Amino acid sequence: MSTPTQPSAPGRAAPESTIHNIGYRSYDGPRLGRSYARRSLFSQSLRGTYGLGRSAKSKVLPAILFAVMCVPAAIMVAVVVATKLKSLPVDYTRYAIFLQAVIALFIAAQAPHSVSRDLRFKTVPLYFSRPIERGDYVLAKFAAMASALFVLTAAPLIVLYVGALLAKLDFADQTKGFAQGLVSVALLSLLFAGIGLVVSAITPRRGFGIAAVIAVLTITYGAVSTVQGIAYAQDSGTAISWLGLFSPITLIDGVQTAFLGADSSFPGGQGPGTGAGLVYVLVVLALIAGCYGALMRRYRKVGL
Repeated sequence: MSTPTQPSAPGRAAPESTIHNIGYRSYDGPRLGRSYARRSLFSQSLRGTYGLGRSAKSKVLPAILFAVMCVPAAIMVAVVVATKLKSLPVDYTRYAIFLQAVIALFIAAQAPHSVSRDLRFKTVPLYFSRPIERGDYVLAKFAAMASALFVLTAAPLIVLYVGALLAKLDFADQTKGFAQGLVSVALLSLLFAGIGLVVSAITPRRGFGIAAVIAVLTITYGAVSTVQGIAYAQDSGTAISWLGLFSPITLIDGVQTAFLGADSSFPGGQGPGTGAGLVYVLVVLALIAGCYGALMRRYRKVGL
């Protein structure tokens, strides 16, 4: 490498310019593009919800909640096998309803982690400086959180299904119930993921996000259940069905009662009929689409 020349004195001819080679090399590898970036973000976000690739303490809460979801199913299977019962103590479609508090804790803990850190440390514009776009980011985060919730809610159903087959319960009935349960938890995962991410994306503070998600999921359910109880005491069965539209978990309960053959957890077991069930389905789909649109709007601002 040559030595840089000194500036020439006034009136003298300028020396020849010199190009210095400082070792930079061009990249000749494959250009993976947006799809690879989107898949990588999805994979990283999904792994992060269960603490994979993070510190040891980040794995504790997801592991505990996953165990709490699966252990009751394993106990039920053991009871069925030992006592030779002719059916499972809990239907596949009812299991997630009974353990809704565990699901709410999971989404409250992991949704803020998925989005709050990027907002707090202002790293979102760095994502968008690459081939990835705003829609790719939102889609990857949404799909990752919904997939994490589906794993959490579907795993105990698999335990119940395998146990039922080992106990030699009717194969056709168990397969039908298992399929209905999977449809139910798939809808629940999409709805809860959307609500959790939207609430968490409002604030970059993770603690505020956790409290807000818990408040939205628990207060709405408590309020709806209380008012439904009052309506039941006053023999207002029609009001009970329509009140279920105002809470995420009662929405899922209403959909599976109307179309998946589930027993309703509404007071008196008065779930919606087919007509009201169609309204429930439309509201669930509208909420999922609305959450996605709200996330797109939110990241239109923070991505600048």
